[in-house]
Amino acid sequence: MDIHENYRRFYYFFRDISGLVHSCTRVDEILELVVWKSSIELQAKGALVSIIDTKTNHVDLFASHGIGEKYLSKGPLSRKDIIKDLCRLNKAVVIEDLASDPRVDFPQELMEDGVVMLLDIPLNLRDDLIGMIRLCFTDKRKFTPEELEFVVAVAEQFSCALDKARLIEEKQSQYDQLAMQTEKLSALGRMAAGIAHEINNPLAGILLFSSNTLKKAPEEGPIKQALEVIIREAQRCKSIIQDLLEFSRDRQLEKVMAGMNKAVEKALSILGNEVRLRRISVEKNLAPGLPEIPLDLNLMQQVFVNLFMNAIEAIGQNGVITIQSRTSPDGRKQRIEVSDTGCGIPEENLSRIFDPFFSTKSNGTGLGLAVTYGIVQKHGGNIQVFSKVGQGTRFLIEIPVQQG
Repeated sequence: MDIHENYRRFYYFFRDISGLVHSCTRVDEILELVVWKSSIELQAKGALVSIIDTKTNHVDLFASHGIGEKYLSKGPLSRKDIIKDLCRLNKAVVIEDLASDPRVDFPQELMEDGVVMLLDIPLNLRDDLIGMIRLCFTDKRKFTPEELEFVVAVAEQFSCALDKARLIEEKQSQYDQLAMQTEKLSALGRMAAGIAHEINNPLAGILLFSSNTLKKAPEEGPIKQALEVIIREAQRCKSIIQDLLEFSRDRQLEKVMAGMNKAVEKALSILGNEVRLRRISVEKNLAPGLPEIPLDLNLMQQVFVNLFMNAIEAIGQNGVITIQSRTSPDGRKQRIEVSDTGCGIPEENLSRIFDPFFSTKSNGTGLGLAVTYGIVQKHGGNIQVFSKVGQGTRFLIEIPVQQG
């Protein structure tokens, strides 16, 4: 075969293999394709591929084609040190003396299968994917330096395709987990709504009966104290049920043109007495003349009530809550920041605080921030949290001025 015919064959091999490997999205498909196509195009008896996971430092992927079972049954056929040395060298290596070369394990089984020469090709991709393709030949071949460089270039295509397939599988796994979690939450929301409705009626009766009885109870004595405890705890149950209903309800927003500052002021007026009792100062830096935007004013007010209540509970006594409002530099969003000088949130909990039913409070439901997150998302906005233990917490809300 003349040199031109040889290069043309390699060109078509490169073109075909590139198209094939990049059309696959599963890791096992690509590995099978690598060993099969390499064996055919390079006219080898067979091939095997081994991949090291650099995080675990183990050979975690393997595939073969055309290799005898007697050899394959011997166990791990590519040692980690051999693969790593080959990848550091980053060039194809021909092994002709199977019996004495230290890179060959179980040479007797290979030679009994008719193998007389090996070609090892590195698989390199950044720092997180290294491996090796080993081709087995039943006759001695002479590869030119250009041909060896070419097979390394083809191996790079394999590496890229394998990395892409790994990423796709990882994202698919994450998506499947997210879909499962979403379905669980949906079922839980429906169940919670049903339970809440069932509990609401008897709870309303308890509140009504205990409130009426309290009016008739003696001013002094254990009866009045007991009734006050009943009323207080029943009202707490009512608040929890209301949060459950709000969380499970998927109602449409009732938007009107309104100002974010107005929602902040309304929320502060609701909690004004609580703030004064705990000797907490509120510092407002609300941008004057902030334009009105489409808001469900009642729900946005609920967002700030939830954030202010969290801040009050985090501070306890004698602290500062700072509220700032402004328009983003590009004019597309309005931003509200709520900061406190409270106890802060541990770093390991920051990624979970918006999860439904996650709470570090002894009497918390874990629904307040989940509801807050949902309301902000429904407005097309986003909410972020920044916190350090002992230094306080800052929530940043961004709502787009123009909403779809």
